[in-house]
Amino acid sequence: MLHTPKYRVPTNVMPFADLADVRLHYRFDGPVGAPVLMLSNSLGTDLAMWEAQMPRLTRDHRVLRYDTRGHGQSAVPPGPYTIAHLGRDVVALLDHLALDRVTFCGLSLGGMTGMWLGIHAKARVARLVLANTTARIARPDLYEARIAKVNADGMAAIAGDVLPRWFTPQFIAREPATVATIKTMLERTPAAGYVACCAAVRDMDQRDEVDAIASPTLVIVGTRDGATPPADGRFLAERIPGARLAELDASHLSNIEAAPAFNATLASFL
Repeated sequence: MLHTPKYRVPTNVMPFADLADVRLHYRFDGPVGAPVLMLSNSLGTDLAMWEAQMPRLTRDHRVLRYDTRGHGQSAVPPGPYTIAHLGRDVVALLDHLALDRVTFCGLSLGGMTGMWLGIHAKARVARLVLANTTARIARPDLYEARIAKVNADGMAAIAGDVLPRWFTPQFIAREPATVATIKTMLERTPAAGYVACCAAVRDMDQRDEVDAIASPTLVIVGTRDGATPPADGRFLAERIPGARLAELDASHLSNIEAAPAFNATLASFL
């Protein structure tokens, strides 16, 4: 039987960093003194989305997770945000924690943040993992419509549209408890923070800059990902010098749907 981890916000350590214009919630796991691996969540989730990765990654790394501004327990400054806002938040958090250089892994929105860091904060990124992400979203109008829907009816109104983009029908049928927990994670995301980050995704275009990324890079795609299709990841792998490409049999949240393969791929790269 497939073991599915419980997705919940960990409660044993709940530190916050008060930065220039935002308060970020973050968490460390793993052995003190080990190399630091920083994980960045997708749009509409929080740091608990990485629970399936913790047992494997904390063997060899000090894992730093944080809630992107507007998500989880981080503050919700007035929007809209940009990817540069989110990237500068990471740099400020690293400064706050006195971390000069980390390996950075981001999925979807987190991967967009990772690209910005690889382009604009090269010295802070030892290695870079870009999972289920894109340099330019194919349907900006979809995010405009999502903003309007959330503004009108709240986060619960978009769950029926979002979850089938995050998971394959097979996973939804096989793991209803996991899907229900992720649905709750989506619905508890602050509406204002979600909308502000939707604007960041809608307006982002890093296609002409990603070839400046110099960190060793792994690009992970889901072969059944409709939100950021495999072609988007292949574009990144072709444009980023020396990048590796891994394709997993999953939809958008491949770290959850294909957790064992995701973990093995990430651990091998690290």
